[in-house]
Amino acid sequence: MIAPELKQKLSAIVGAEDVTEDEGVLSSWRSGGAVAGGEPAALVRPSSTAEVRALLKLAREEKLNLVFSSSAPPRLRGDSVPAGEGIMVDMSKMDRIVRLDRRNKVALIEPGVTFERLIPEADAAGLKVLMPLRPKRGKSVLASALEREPIIIPKYHWDMTDPMLCTELVFGSGDLFRTGSAAGPGSLEQQWAAGGAQKNPMGPAQTDFVRVVQGAQGTMAAVTWCTLKLEVKPTIHRIWFVPDRKLSRLSEFTYRSLRPKLADEWLILNSYALAALISEKGGEEVDALAQRQAPWTAVYGVSGYEYLPQERVAYQERDLARHAQAAGVVPSPEVAGCSWKGMERILSSPSPEPYYKTAPRGDFLDLFFLSTLDRVPAFLEIMEAEAERFSYPAQRIGAYIQPIQQGRNVHVEFTLYFRPADREMAQALFLSASRALSEAGAFFSRPYGPWAELAYARCPDTVAALRKVKAILDPDHVLNRGKLCFEAREVV
Repeated sequence: MIAPELKQKLSAIVGAEDVTEDEGVLSSWRSGGAVAGGEPAALVRPSSTAEVRALLKLAREEKLNLVFSSSAPPRLRGDSVPAGEGIMVDMSKMDRIVRLDRRNKVALIEPGVTFERLIPEADAAGLKVLMPLRPKRGKSVLASALEREPIIIPKYHWDMTDPMLCTELVFGSGDLFRTGSAAGPGSLEQQWAAGGAQKNPMGPAQTDFVRVVQGAQGTMAAVTWCTLKLEVKPTIHRIWFVPDRKLSRLSEFTYRSLRPKLADEWLILNSYALAALISEKGGEEVDALAQRQAPWTAVYGVSGYEYLPQERVAYQERDLARHAQAAGVVPSPEVAGCSWKGMERILSSPSPEPYYKTAPRGDFLDLFFLSTLDRVPAFLEIMEAEAERFSYPAQRIGAYIQPIQQGRNVHVEFTLYFRPADREMAQALFLSASRALSEAGAFFSRPYGPWAELAYARCPDTVAALRKVKAILDPDHVLNRGKLCFEAREVV
């Protein structure tokens, strides 16, 4: 609950109808992933950048803690669960697709634009959205890019900031700032008239503030719009499965194929992760499907575009078949329970409701980090050993390996599926495995909740630098106070 005077001030900014203290609305911000214990005091829904700036001005005056969020529940990571009391700022009303530019393959969108909203509009414009694997319905596209969720097409992932390009930021100081080529000269409309597309993320000058706010869990700035890199919609698109008993053979196939930038989509799943992804019923069907799969399956897509699509697909499939033969694996158009058409549909759309990872047991925890593909077997051994310590069946751990940055490294994700009554055990396994993997070299580049201590304890120089930047951009610590390496006691 908030004081009546504060509620009046918030209502004066966004309107009384967009300020609520309803517990049913606020409850989804009390926990998420491995993070629990938040105290959301109220929710406000701004509808413009001007209102966001006014909220930040008020927050500085009243010493409030503003936690920005733009995706629908459930909360899966905990970055938008306040550390202590906070005012939730729901950006979902800012939901305009401002521009789709096929020539430059760029979209300009606000935070409330979801994947299910953007995909059909991009498709109608002849464009393809670069997306992570099966995002939940109601997931903000901007939030996904802001949190660096890995996209499933590694050859289009040149830099860790991709596919996010330019942004409009409101720092905790209340200052408005535009990054990259969006900074000017001229307004957006003037830039469009001159042929500009806000595609270069670097700038103004030699600054790169996108890198400061990406992955910062809303502690540095509120992002009120961004431009995103898209790709041309294929005219031919085929999916192939490569099941095998040994991850080593699929790793060799992956290295051979991604080095010359063959294929579009590319991911590797173990039997349980694949079964959970393709199951239509969940529950016991997932276990049955998992038993019918190979221990590991690589999935890749091949595309042909506007010019010579058949020829493009033919040469890629020929070269991929040659690399498969050299690695000792065999591509197939189907696996048990899923055709290539079915997988194409899965890879190009958000998850149905309920979220697909809740289907096997009702609840789950994701443990993910960055590494290189050659080190994954060692991490698998650690995860299996930790599962054995906690009497968790190793065959029920989902493993998802996503090559990123054109295959130079990988996003490694372990999913623990469990019944809600077993959350305490799953949480203990999650924390223990996180520590063991970190000690073995796992890089937690998105340090949600308990991972923050693991990530920042190893680099005090980085902590000192980040705190200096925070003091400049958010001098009163009004943005997601207490997250990452920013302690609540640092508030001035």
